[in-house]
Amino acid sequence: MERFGRWLDSPWRRGVLAVLAGALPMLAFPAPALWWFAYGALVPWILLVRSAPTARRAAYDGWCGGLGYMLAVHHWLLPSLHVFTVVLAALLGVLWVPWGWLVRRFLAGRPSAGRAAAALVVLPSGWLAAELVRSWQGLGGPWGMLGASQWQVAPALRLASVGGVWLLSFLVVAVNAALALLVAARGVRVPAVAGLAVTAAVTSAAWVWAPRPAVDGQVRVAVVQPGVVDGAESGQRRFDREEQLTRGLAGRGVDLVVWGESSVGFDLADRPDLARRIAALSREVGADVLVNVDARSSDRPGIYKSSVLVGPQGPTGERYDKMRLVPFGEYIPARSLLGWATSVGKAAGENRRRGTEQVVMYVGHGLRIGPLICFETAFPDMSRHLARDGAGVLLAQSSTSTFQHSWAPEQHASLGALRAAETGRPMVHATLTGVSAVYGPDGRRIGPWLGTGDSTARVYEVPVAHGVTPYVRLGDWPVHAALLVLAAVGAHEGVRKVLRRRRRGAPAPSAPRARTGRGSPARPGR
Repeated sequence: MERFGRWLDSPWRRGVLAVLAGALPMLAFPAPALWWFAYGALVPWILLVRSAPTARRAAYDGWCGGLGYMLAVHHWLLPSLHVFTVVLAALLGVLWVPWGWLVRRFLAGRPSAGRAAAALVVLPSGWLAAELVRSWQGLGGPWGMLGASQWQVAPALRLASVGGVWLLSFLVVAVNAALALLVAARGVRVPAVAGLAVTAAVTSAAWVWAPRPAVDGQVRVAVVQPGVVDGAESGQRRFDREEQLTRGLAGRGVDLVVWGESSVGFDLADRPDLARRIAALSREVGADVLVNVDARSSDRPGIYKSSVLVGPQGPTGERYDKMRLVPFGEYIPARSLLGWATSVGKAAGENRRRGTEQVVMYVGHGLRIGPLICFETAFPDMSRHLARDGAGVLLAQSSTSTFQHSWAPEQHASLGALRAAETGRPMVHATLTGVSAVYGPDGRRIGPWLGTGDSTARVYEVPVAHGVTPYVRLGDWPVHAALLVLAAVGAHEGVRKVLRRRRRGAPAPSAPRARTGRGSPARPGR
């Protein structure tokens, strides 16, 4: 152990080890999807930061681990952004600098029982603060939030209905902190075990108490996935394939047909022939068709990605323009400064335009839908707002064809489970090239996924529920609680510093006067 400690004295070795430790949680996400691994994946990183000789070094280890984490969960961007992926990961890794300082502050040396117990609340709060900041769309959005690794765990989905993915991240980090205490600080095993017991109790209580979605019917939704279409005139040939697959749905009693993101590469106002063909499909199938137009608009400047509803008579007027764009994929932040990214990867050559508001559409059969486009399914607040506005089914139109042979399609599809569980509304995730998936209002998967090798149309029996989940009603309350905890820690540290400075600056107490044999104080000069 001493030899290993000497080996860690090298800053470079510690940095490399921190990067590797920070990357470990990647295995909890799809495609490996080792969800159970998340509950111990942070322990090596925590133990490393805990052993840092100084607070500055702990902060540096936090940054290195954050770099490793961000690079690992976004590694599928490397073929597109190349070295710029590493630059982005390094910038986002800075968000874990305060977390590294907190780990050392509360776990270094031989922590007292009180400090250990506080760590089980403070460290998850610090992690949530980092996730909150990086959830800003301009910094890449909340892709790879730690709690999202629990998308297939039924008790975790119940917790998501109470506090969203934020509550899951909090509990996962709390379990990791408790395990780190059990491994490295034997003197505080009681608080560590108590923390694990509280986590189990909270999970059990949520399982029993949290209201379950009240299912009151079902709708038949068809997902059309054309598969990979490359080469010359791929946009037109993809449309022909989607038309062929949709025509095969005639007579199957569907209530809605959903095409994937960028399923129509032409503005329908400029191509009335395509609008007429989709309207004919709607009449033939007996249901509206939700397409996704990715084209330069005919009535306003710029390129938009838009969910457009087409009925038997043509476009109904129901339209949603994508609001949150993918950084570098659909626009380049501060293009005048970062435009060089287009020369080292497949960054957007022209910025797409943003929509201004979310839209709930009525598609007949008593069904109201809330569309999201691709990247937007990573944002829990967007699906929550749609549920509050009356959407009965959440619909995501997506395309990850650029990352077809990576972990990205499965990671993206898994997010639908969290959004469904958070809102108590079913989620339909329709893609061009896979993975397409459907989830019930409790977040459990309905039917099979349509994989990246599938070119097909499939009808899903989607249960519809009513009622409001605690998360929809209360919002991101775990984040607000975490910020209050961090504010209390900051205030406590500030008071400690003030008291320490006062003690250092206080004059030394004067020595008592010497007394004579008669008990009188001795006077100077006597």
